[in-house]
Formats: sequence, structure tokens, C-alpha cells
Amino acid sequence: MSAYPKSYNPFDDDAEDEGAPPISWKNSSDLSVGSGAPADRQQFLRQEVMRRAEASAASTSRSLSVMYESEKIGVATSEELVRQRGVLERTEKMVDKMDQDLKISQKHINSIKSVFGGFVNYFKSKPAETPPEQNGTLTPQPNSRLKDALSTSKEQEAQYQASHPNLRKLNDSDSIPEVSAVSTEAYPKNPHLRAYHQKIDSNLDELSMGLGRLKNIALGMQTEIEEQDDIIDRLTTKVDKLDVNIKSTERKVRQL
Repeated sequence: MSAYPKSYNPFDDDAEDEGAPPISWKNSSDLSVGSGAPADRQQFLRQEVMRRAEASAASTSRSLSVMYESEKIGVATSEELVRQRGVLERTEKMVDKMDQDLKISQKHINSIKSVFGGFVNYFKSKPAETPPEQNGTLTPQPNSRLKDALSTSKEQEAQYQASHPNLRKLNDSDSIPEVSAVSTEAYPKNPHLRAYHQKIDSNLDELSMGLGRLKNIALGMQTEIEEQDDIIDRLTTKVDKLDVNIKSTERKVRQL
């Protein structure tokens, strides 16, 4: 037979003190031995329930914090995409202006080369000129889906300051959350345990709404990237065409 009792826990041996007697295994079944076992077991179970409820509330608060940070990153990335759209649109306008100026230059070159060409250019209709841009730059506008998503997220900014766990700098037990739409009869009668359950429900509700906003931001960003890809393709075609026209104009100038 073994020299150790049945409840011996081999993982409790201390390597530094080999002469110490073995430590008994501590679990919930050990509470059933003795005269005060039922009361001790109930106390143990109550503490375990409170501990798990507290851990669940803390876990949902951390998840909520991560969700808020992700939404802030999504909003910042979306705003950077909008700024990039403005750069692309201004670049495209500059390329269009260069193409228009190049056509005017070709017209003058033709008039210099021959008198007949000058008469032809005189009677030829002038290219449509774009009106001069007003002072200041126009604010680029994102697509409607991304615009609505950004507007919805920015409306929550005031609530972020009040509900963000890291910004509040409060412990999970410092405040009692508002009662959600769930009936109060569904919560435990213990006031502390009820507070934890209400906090978990409140965090989960807010987490669900936040994930919905994140989804809308992601879909808006996808649409914005697809539209900017079209702008880049259109701009690439215009730049290639402009490069060919510039080389053609250079040859004509050398032939004068």
C-alpha cells in the first residue's frame, strides 16, 4: 500500500523542503467532512459564484475596452482614407489642367509652323476651359456608407468618455450599471451578485452595438477603397496619355 493518504496531492511537494509532510488536496469534496460541512460548503459555493461573476464582469469590461480602441482606430483609418481621396482628386484635376494646357501649346505650335495652320486654328473651336479654382481647398467627401458610419461613431464620442473602462479609471465594483430591459426577476436576489449580472448584461449590450458600428465602418472602408481604386486606374490612364502627348509636342518643337 502507498505511504500517502488517498487525498494526497503530489504537485504540492516543495522541492526545497523534502522533509515536510505531504499536504492534503484541497477541493470542494473536502468540505463535506466534519460537523460544519454543509455550512462551509454553501459558503464555498457562494464565494465561488461571486468570484466567477466578478471575473465575467471584468472580462466583458476588457472586451468593451478593446472594442472601443478598435473603433477609434477604424475612425482614424477612415479619416486617413478620406484625406487620401482628396489627394487623388486634386492630382486628377492637375493632370486634366496639364492636358488642357498641352492642347493649347500644340495649337500655338501649329500656328507657328504654317500660315495655313494658323488660319485653321483661328477658325477651329477653342477647347473648353475649366473655370479657375476658388481660394482654398474643397473638403473631400467619402462615400455615403462610410460617411454614415463615421457620423454614427462620432456621435458616441461623448459616451466613450463616460463609459470607456480605461477612461473612467474605476474598478468594476465602483459603480452599479443601469438596469437593462431584462426583467429584474431574472437576476439573483443577492444585491452584489445582481449588480455583477446587470453589469455583464450592460457590457454585452454595448459590445453588441459597438461591433455593429465596427462592421459598418469596415464595409464603408471597403467601398471607399474600391472607389479610390477606380480613381487610381482612371488617373493612370490619363497620365499615360499625357506622357505620350508631351513627347509628341517635344518632337514638334524640335522640328520648328
